[in-house]
Amino acid sequence: MSTPSGQPERAPDGGAPPSAVVDSSPVTAVVVDTADRADAASPSGLRVDSDRRVLRWRDQEIELTRLEHDLLLCLVGAPGRVWTYERLHQTVWGNEHLGRGSDMHSVVRRVRRKLVELGASATIHAVRGVGFRLAPA
Repeated sequence: MSTPSGQPERAPDGGAPPSAVVDSSPVTAVVVDTADRADAASPSGLRVDSDRRVLRWRDQEIELTRLEHDLLLCLVGAPGRVWTYERLHQTVWGNEHLGRGSDMHSVVRRVRRKLVELGASATIHAVRGVGFRLAPA
């Protein structure tokens, strides 16, 4: 990817550009139409049931908090795509990303534990200085 000046995009710390696709466009609203699609599914077989707020994998399921659910909707809906800290904060928390992001890391840590508990074939990978993505375990 390139910046408007034609320079290659760099990570915020000045490092090499991330190898995965990064979408940092602003989010104004997120609408999940549960009438047509009650859950989001990924190629890894994970399903987020929005009506019951549970994560399903194979014949198992686990309950999610609102923040865990909203985070997983982002990640499961676009596996492999890097979600920037800013975009996740706007989408999940509904505000700008401020500070060190320990609230986001806490939710990610809980979701990772739940993925392991289910024995799921996916996990959440951190892209240093950029954000998170859903990836094969």
